[in-house]
Amino acid sequence: MIGLPSSGFCLTVMWVPTPSCIKKNQSINLAISSRSMPTKIEATKRSCECYDMHKEHVPYAQAWDLQKSIVTERKALVQRNEDSADNLIVLQHHPVYTLGTGGSEDYLHFDTKNAPFDVYRTERGGEVTYHGPGQIVMYPIMNLRYQKMDLHWYLRTLEEVIIRALSSSFSIKASRIDGLTGVWIGDEKLAAIGVKVSQWITFHGLALNVTTDLAAFQHIVPCGIKGRRVGSIKEILLSESSFSNSSCNKIGDDLQLMELAHKSLVQEFCELFQVDIFINNDNYNTHNSFWEG
Repeated sequence: MIGLPSSGFCLTVMWVPTPSCIKKNQSINLAISSRSMPTKIEATKRSCECYDMHKEHVPYAQAWDLQKSIVTERKALVQRNEDSADNLIVLQHHPVYTLGTGGSEDYLHFDTKNAPFDVYRTERGGEVTYHGPGQIVMYPIMNLRYQKMDLHWYLRTLEEVIIRALSSSFSIKASRIDGLTGVWIGDEKLAAIGVKVSQWITFHGLALNVTTDLAAFQHIVPCGIKGRRVGSIKEILLSESSFSNSSCNKIGDDLQLMELAHKSLVQEFCELFQVDIFINNDNYNTHNSFWEG
């Protein structure tokens, strides 16, 4: 999902041309529904259409194309003074490294021509990170005009989603570190955040390591931050299990951990951003074939 240094966001009012894939690129045409909602916003929770593929391993390029297609549509609605439901994409990725717009290749411990996995340079903020199986990735596509037009608030709220999910479901007391973006347990980073906001429409998002194979992070300097480790929920629970029965009860198998993390993240997201999630089965079925393989 998403490596971030201290300046973990990028704001622009211009649409950024599609960046290139450093190693290889995949393209796909995605049809996005365009159901408009009334322009008058009632003082109730906003609707949020969810593409829930958290059990799937989605190629990065396909999920990226989906995000950009939705963002393009949402911008067009804004130009017409129309509103629509927000969107939330939840998934796992095939193994991949991504860099932010200004991310340095100095933080890669390999030649991009001989990379262990695909490498993409994206339009988000931040340095290099790794995405892969066992990591829950959430890409909110929201119009901050209906939330709060404040990027720092948005980043801190994404962090709070993760902090509350870790506390409520795993009794893990995570925190922030001044000057750094993401969610931490001591010097270990459990979750990374990297976003792009254009015309107050958000995309990219957060990645939480649940049962992730952390060996993939050894090929990079995660988020460009030296001297700090990357951790996972499973690793923390295992380290606590020798002296905590409650931790033993929460470990379970990898699938149970992923399901619990997914449920908790979505619940906290809905609570903090005051949205009601709905799954659009027609839209999901339209795109479902793209998530296979």
